[in-house]
Amino acid sequence: MLSQIPTHLIAGPLGAGKTSLLQQLLAQRPTDERWAILINEFGQLGLDRALLQSDTEAGVSLAEIPGGCLCCVNGVPFQVGLGRLLRKARPDRLWIECSGLGHPTELLTQLSSAPWQGVLDLQPLLMVVDAGQLISGVALPDSQQRSLPLAGLLIANRTDLLSAESRQQLAQQWPQALACEHSAVDWADIPRHAAPPATATPPAASSQPVGQLALQPAQWQCHTQLTQAPYSLAWRIASDQCFSLVGLEHWLSATPWLRAKGILRTDQGWKACNLLPQDRIHWQDSEWRQDSRLELICAELPAREQLEEGLRATRCSQ
Repeated sequence: MLSQIPTHLIAGPLGAGKTSLLQQLLAQRPTDERWAILINEFGQLGLDRALLQSDTEAGVSLAEIPGGCLCCVNGVPFQVGLGRLLRKARPDRLWIECSGLGHPTELLTQLSSAPWQGVLDLQPLLMVVDAGQLISGVALPDSQQRSLPLAGLLIANRTDLLSAESRQQLAQQWPQALACEHSAVDWADIPRHAAPPATATPPAASSQPVGQLALQPAQWQCHTQLTQAPYSLAWRIASDQCFSLVGLEHWLSATPWLRAKGILRTDQGWKACNLLPQDRIHWQDSEWRQDSRLELICAELPAREQLEEGLRATRCSQ
């Protein structure tokens, strides 16, 4: 029986840096702890799991529930997804990344109720926000604003984009906030309380996440949510397809989006990006090798065929 698993919910608006926070924490994971991570994304494809994947992360199991916020898909998909992850991983610690368009307060209520009561030991809520937005005086989206008073740790991210005057203003207006750059938070700063010891010693967890069916050579899949704003448009592409990194940058620069993230095989190796419109396009090396993935979240209805044609044009000559 699984009992009293320390469970951390990471919340915050779209693009605040929640996935980056998980990447930072994974690099600091105690070697004697097995971690399970449940990722909830607004889009249909599921990219955060790939962004977090690393060949060196033995002892970490990942699963994802794409296509909406967890509290809105709380029926069978959420119950089954979380239950399957816990049975597979039998973790010492669980992390749940809530969609930036989700409702953290409702999710906290659900996680403290049956069937999770007694199974999960909820830790203080982690809220990641953009430091500039925090001091701008403009309210966060309603669901996130209502979660601020519940935060056990308020992480004011992206302070590298603030002036010295604005950083001082942040310290004065939000003295309880932990200011950081690129979600670089020390494991010791994560608030937590001790959970009772497990009643039995579980088997070692697999480091392999639940995967999707392998793509055939040259195969492209497109996943969309085009019924209401914000819209999402995502591609999953066979790993034999190689893209020009310069071409991808031109395509991204010419395409309107609220959020862009992906992992792609390029002429300069496997590269990952996780971008907001104001960001300079920046790529990081990635350990992911299964397939290329790219997702756009858009305020206006995207022209799917036109965008895909432009993306295909960035492929390297075979």
